[in-house]
Amino acid sequence: MNWKTLDDLDLLGKRVLTRVDINVPVENGLVSDTTRIDRIVPTVRHILQAGGTPVLIAHFGRPKGKPVPEMSLKVTLPALEAALGVPVKFTTLDEARETIAFAKNQVVLIENIRFEPGEEANDPALAQRLANLGDIYCNDAFSAAHRAHASTEALARLRPACAGRLMAEELDALEAALGAPQRPVVAVVGGAKVSSKLDLLGNLVGKVDHLVIGGGMANTFLAALGHDVGKSLCEHDLANTARSILANAEISGCEIILPSDVVVARSFAANADHKIVEANACSADAMILDAGPETVARIGACFAQARTLIWNGPLGAFELVPFDRATNTAAQAAATLTKMGKLISVAGGGDTVAALNQAGAAEDFTYISTAGGAFLEWMEGKDLPGVAALST
Repeated sequence: MNWKTLDDLDLLGKRVLTRVDINVPVENGLVSDTTRIDRIVPTVRHILQAGGTPVLIAHFGRPKGKPVPEMSLKVTLPALEAALGVPVKFTTLDEARETIAFAKNQVVLIENIRFEPGEEANDPALAQRLANLGDIYCNDAFSAAHRAHASTEALARLRPACAGRLMAEELDALEAALGAPQRPVVAVVGGAKVSSKLDLLGNLVGKVDHLVIGGGMANTFLAALGHDVGKSLCEHDLANTARSILANAEISGCEIILPSDVVVARSFAANADHKIVEANACSADAMILDAGPETVARIGACFAQARTLIWNGPLGAFELVPFDRATNTAAQAAATLTKMGKLISVAGGGDTVAALNQAGAAEDFTYISTAGGAFLEWMEGKDLPGVAALST
């Protein structure tokens, strides 16, 4: 799929309708984490430097198509102005035309687009209303690209469209990881439940050379192979599905790496009494909370032979010491290989980002996506409406 970027369009004197994601956490009326705001800065600054007027369109929370004062984007203004280093004009959609007319080469932020009932309905009338405010459409919100909304899909078809810096960076990283990757490719998929990642596993077994399955979802596969998993988190009703995934992987030539040894405890708590046992030796009164050292060594050896790594989900109960050890050790190994130029590493998903940050490995990964649902759907092989609308 091909898309234009900001470099392909003449922005001088143009009003650039820029879809961004500044849906940031707020505590006591202040933005508590500016990561998403910081990541849109390159796009906004480029538009300004090219002589354009960035008109920011964004959502905040889930107001369900009506104004909710507590979900006003006004709360983001101080953090937005601090990150950009310039004043930002705030306006409602009703007053946007007049505000934009007096804001040449200045930043404009339109109130929460999800206050409009037509946004989530992908209403053509709302899209046209937005299109009338600008000359060019720029999507810099990959995290919302899996939604066919008025500001992400319909609007993109009404004006010359391009990907913003963050969007282009994300698409390039994902293309490098799954589209045309350097091989061998290894994927790490962890987390609690197989049921939430069936499409992901089904797509990956046909695309990667090695698939590491960890976290609670590994227990479902171990149980499907006839191992007793005791009181572990496990979806026993998905045993046939797990066996089918294993069979498909074998047909595709994808090696699946499951825990061969595990860390078990009788209580789900930090520093609970624990021991390392073979994967088929979990007692009936215990639960599996992490992969064991033998498994981690196998994962590390797999990473060392790979050229590309895609990571989604932790390998164990990473929130609890010492059941974070497998995730931390594997993440640090991947980070070291990446830093040495031996591995292209792309990771995404909420728990994944938290786990890699906790391991002190995130900064050395090639790319960390904060997109959540959109990242997962891309890995599942699904078309993303907001990306498809940018295609040329």
